[in-house]
Amino acid sequence: MRVLTFNLRFANPLDGANQWDYRKELVVETIFACEPDLLGTQEGTVPQLEYLTHHLHGFVPLISHREVDPTCQYPTIFYRQEFQVEESGEFWLSETPEVHRSKSWDSAFPRMVTYGLFQEAGRDLWFYFLDTHLDHISAQARFQGARLIQQFCLKKNLPLILAGDFNEPPDAEVYQELTRPELGLVDSWRVLNAPEDNPPTQHDFAGQPRGHRIDWILISAPFRVTKAEVIGYNHQGQYPSDHFPYVAEVDY
Repeated sequence: MRVLTFNLRFANPLDGANQWDYRKELVVETIFACEPDLLGTQEGTVPQLEYLTHHLHGFVPLISHREVDPTCQYPTIFYRQEFQVEESGEFWLSETPEVHRSKSWDSAFPRMVTYGLFQEAGRDLWFYFLDTHLDHISAQARFQGARLIQQFCLKKNLPLILAGDFNEPPDAEVYQELTRPELGLVDSWRVLNAPEDNPPTQHDFAGQPRGHRIDWILISAPFRVTKAEVIGYNHQGQYPSDHFPYVAEVDY
């Protein structure tokens, strides 16, 4: 099973030649090239997500539970239509997680988690797949958001896959919180790579890496990582986003 996390970069008219209308076809092409079974996107605005829904043939967006708001950037799950879904939902990373667009702890924007309970076709295992995007400004908001995610996962007591843009490097507070032993999550990248090997997952739309490895896929048992790759897919130097997609292949 292949899991992909991909920060789409929101539809910003200030991006000039890299604004959404000039790269949306390449985004779809990139996703298909990665061959995911489960996809977690971040920063998608409603028109962007509608475009993906219409063009990612064979995939279903996990949005039936959602209060669609055109002012939001949503982390959104897409899944191959062969998967079964028993439960789905989302919550805001705030002191009032049930309140739409709520934010706390000096978060620059409302942030949220979306999740589903999935079963792959022909398999018995049910597992949760969660997708999130933590705040890019407030360290306290990132940490408290990670705490909310941890509390949610501990209550579920089922296998987990957590993907997203965490806006912190590995070994920082959020990473430590989400990889605490009692939660059972491990970093899919580090399962196969040395701790000092941390390729940045952001770039400047020209493929020049900057910053840190902030896009992660964390997994619990019984999932076993067989491949992990930061994807540099581009078309003649044009990149689909200012983040590199990251894919992890897992077996179980």
